[in-house]
Amino acid sequence: MADPSSYRPKPGQVPDSPGVYRFRDEHRRVIYVGKAKSLRQRLASYFQDIAGLHPRTATMVTTAASVEWTVVSTEVEALQLEYSWIKEFDPRFNVKYRDDKSYPSLAVTMDEEFPRVQVMRGPKKRGVRYFGPYGHAWAIRETVDLMLRVFPVRTCSAGVFKRSAQIGRPCLLGYIGKCSAPCVGRVTPEEHRELAEDFCDFMAGRTGTYLSRLEKQMHEAAEEMEYEKAARLRDDIGALRRAMEKNAVVFTDATDADLVAVAEDELEAAVQIFHVRGGRVRGQRGWVTDKVEAVDTAGLVEHALQQLYGEETGESVPKEVLVPALPEDAPALSQWLAERRGSAVSLRIPQRGDKKALMETVHRNAQQSLALHKTKRASDLTTRSRALEEIAEALELDSAPLRIECFDISHLQGDDVVASMVVFEDGLARKSEYRRFQIKSFEGQDDVRSMHEVVSRRFRRYLQEKLKTGEWEAQEGEEPEDDGRPKRFAYPPQLVVVDGGQPQVAAAKRALEELGVDDVAVCGLAKRLEEVWLPGEDDPVVLPRTSEGLYLLQRVRDEAHRFAIQYQRNKRGKRLKAGPLDEVPGLGESRRLALVKHFGSVKKLRQATIDQICEVPGIGRKTAEAVAAALAGAVPAGPAVNTATGEIIEDENPAPAGGAGSQR
Repeated sequence: MADPSSYRPKPGQVPDSPGVYRFRDEHRRVIYVGKAKSLRQRLASYFQDIAGLHPRTATMVTTAASVEWTVVSTEVEALQLEYSWIKEFDPRFNVKYRDDKSYPSLAVTMDEEFPRVQVMRGPKKRGVRYFGPYGHAWAIRETVDLMLRVFPVRTCSAGVFKRSAQIGRPCLLGYIGKCSAPCVGRVTPEEHRELAEDFCDFMAGRTGTYLSRLEKQMHEAAEEMEYEKAARLRDDIGALRRAMEKNAVVFTDATDADLVAVAEDELEAAVQIFHVRGGRVRGQRGWVTDKVEAVDTAGLVEHALQQLYGEETGESVPKEVLVPALPEDAPALSQWLAERRGSAVSLRIPQRGDKKALMETVHRNAQQSLALHKTKRASDLTTRSRALEEIAEALELDSAPLRIECFDISHLQGDDVVASMVVFEDGLARKSEYRRFQIKSFEGQDDVRSMHEVVSRRFRRYLQEKLKTGEWEAQEGEEPEDDGRPKRFAYPPQLVVVDGGQPQVAAAKRALEELGVDDVAVCGLAKRLEEVWLPGEDDPVVLPRTSEGLYLLQRVRDEAHRFAIQYQRNKRGKRLKAGPLDEVPGLGESRRLALVKHFGSVKKLRQATIDQICEVPGIGRKTAEAVAAALAGAVPAGPAVNTATGEIIEDENPAPAGGAGSQR
């Protein structure tokens, strides 16, 4: 680990001008590329006290061994050079988007003598017109099948084309009218290229003019009584309209725009892009990335736009790009996009109307993409195995922790303090093993003391289970329990994770030591910086942001947090709804409902005698006396008042059958 001060540039050495900089490691490999309006100010920010840096930035500067820079004249040049260097050096600390799948596009090979329509994946080639990308290849083939009726462009491979030319006979598509058969000379190269250009114009969204022209030709043919030609044109128009219907209309003003949305968490981010041409969604694609550098939503948007348009020119760059957040150097980015398009490009955040509504849809797609990616990542056996191995290595465990238990404390300003225990076995949640705890030994807010109590109770139950089987020698005065309940705590974990830092970890370790449990490892995961704390250590273990082990620990911690909050909210809700009848021993929910239903309200039940209460089926005299005593000790609710007239409203209306909630 290098000391950043060892390679810090001397004062005044770095120019105060726009430029691009590169950090290299000890092997001269480029590990980070960045750009800045002022190289002097930006580079100075990396060489401050490491404790004040973001953990990801701190990891980068301590991995680096040197820094170098290149001065440029404008911010646009810096943007272009940054993109080129990221593509060339593939630095490990730069955000790099990867396609969550290889999206197919509809391609027209305009660089060939006889252009061909086909499905293409992978990097774009020079001289080829692309439309899309599409979610599925079959969607492209359905669209092409409808379009070939009107634009019979070649779709065959070079081998098939050459073979048909040799034998002088076209393929099946040539016989059924879905190919103009240039292989046998039915059309000239110029005529076939014109068909391909019309096909491209239609796919690019210029549909109105072409449909109007076909409709005019159809009417003219009908007037001249060329009914077969008119019928063919009518069918052509229908085919084109069906092809258009496959793309949803989202804007009525023939807008050309790309909408970019981002969904992110602490470790990863997903980007979704909708391509709108002529007011219709013509394509969609998505990327997922690990957040290996300290970057916010605006920075993620900038990286996405660089990757999306870095190789594009002309109409592939739309007139309008809608984003969820504007990058810091939005004017320079807009100018860069305009240079690639050849005309002005608007880069902005949609504020209202159809564009804002569609942006919300794109954002939902990004959220679903991120959730799906995490689900796939969590369910992959190889990934889970690697995660457990990384945890074992980082925490210096003897073996991979096949069973992990995580504890979290939840409360609301010191009230309704509860705790959760979640279990992950072999990297997967074991929800049947989840447990909940109420803090019993004290009242108020003390997370450290609560953690000690919960861990003690969990492992005390574990030792009791071992006593039953003879695996543990009972201490003096300690007797094994045999209450017939299932063995909920019979299996010990290899690793206990607590939500918190050093104090919580120390409390959990102390609880284990007091019980004599010395074969269970303990660690804590602090949410602010995602640091892993070990008992008795002054410095945390910092796992790489791309670590599968850190990802698994984070999922375990977040699941414990979710489960604890859910229990705390349920407990608080029940407390707020509680009434005087809830305090009557032996009076269950069914008999409470029966009492309220019989008398109509709690107010009338309070006025009833013990003999009248005994008349309710299932209520004995002892229970009736307890009900009367509970209601007599409860403070009756104040009378209801009509706010319009000031009159007191008598409670004469009967409560509904399920009116237990009317208790006060």
